[in-house]
Amino acid sequence: MGGLLSCFSDQKTGMRTAAMHRKFGVQNDAAKEVGRESSRRWEKMRSIRAAEDALIEEAAALLVLQKQSNCRGNTAVPFDRSTSVRGPGTGMKKQQGLPRSSSSRPRSLTDPLVPPLQFVNQETKIEDLETNHFVLVHGGGFGAWCWYKTISLLEDAGFKVSALDLAGSGIHLFDANNVTSLPQYAKPLTDFLEKLNNTKKVILVGHDFGGSCISYAMELFPTKIAKAVFLAAAMVKNGQNTLHMFSLKQDGASDLMHQAQTFLYGNGKDQPPTAIDLEKSLLRDLLFNQSPVKDIALASVSVRPIPFAPVMEKLVLTDNYESIRRFYIETRNDNAISLSVQQIMCESNPPEKIFLLKGSDHCPFFSKPQALHKLLVEIARISPIKNAANQP
Repeated sequence: MGGLLSCFSDQKTGMRTAAMHRKFGVQNDAAKEVGRESSRRWEKMRSIRAAEDALIEEAAALLVLQKQSNCRGNTAVPFDRSTSVRGPGTGMKKQQGLPRSSSSRPRSLTDPLVPPLQFVNQETKIEDLETNHFVLVHGGGFGAWCWYKTISLLEDAGFKVSALDLAGSGIHLFDANNVTSLPQYAKPLTDFLEKLNNTKKVILVGHDFGGSCISYAMELFPTKIAKAVFLAAAMVKNGQNTLHMFSLKQDGASDLMHQAQTFLYGNGKDQPPTAIDLEKSLLRDLLFNQSPVKDIALASVSVRPIPFAPVMEKLVLTDNYESIRRFYIETRNDNAISLSVQQIMCESNPPEKIFLLKGSDHCPFFSKPQALHKLLVEIARISPIKNAANQP
């Protein structure tokens, strides 16, 4: 009996040992797979960051070339978009719905990059949309360079993107002090739209002072613009100018704005100002309080003076402007155009729909690029309004 019990005990021990080996073997295999997946993610993030850094260096180099050129010329240099941040485009789950706003936590450099194609409804082909062409219009002092993340994300999602340098901005070879009107300032945009095929439409996206520029373009080319997106932008009414927006109550942010502004007098101190410059030491607090350090570094060497005359010019807006669908994207943590000012503009001149970007400073293309991308794609996917005469 004792021998039988001993044999049985050894058999049970052997079975337990084999089971443990199988268990730990599975666990080891799982741990190895997790390690390999982590390594793949890390390599992917390293390659993405390397591409971003290369694009920043390229943009900075272009600005250096521009500063070495004759700033009183009148020739626009196209924005080179040869380098893009590429994300995986396969194996994405169907997106069930796009949120109205992003997380309130600013994105960290260590956060994983969400693949851009995840934001497009896989049941809707890009070519079946009303238009798949975005035209990005920068704000005062910026240039096409500021959109590099948005360009990459939209292009990876299958959209066509054009980012323009307005007169005296970015690498456009013109002195901002010599820009004397809004039509002159917005000429690169109006020239682009004028050359556009009459059968094609675009989605205009205007940031900051770019809001007034796209409003001016909407009045001139209503049949070539499907939608207009105002991104923390001046959205004025007929007879108003951009300065009207800055005269609104800024919830304490106006003090910072006044401190950061320096007027330039290209025609002499006895003449009106010709441009507005921004104090570089205050850029972080005013414009980039939620943005990554490397983007602030890029902006600090790229921002140029803002032509003053276009800011003062009143817009004449008619039914042409009103015929185009407008959307507004508010930025909650904005120190340049406070959320309350953005809300006042939307209340007095209501757009079709308002979106809110939580955790975004004045420049969501830096601070919340993924969330901004999601909203732009959602706006692109909004179906056209059917003509009542064609309704059954």
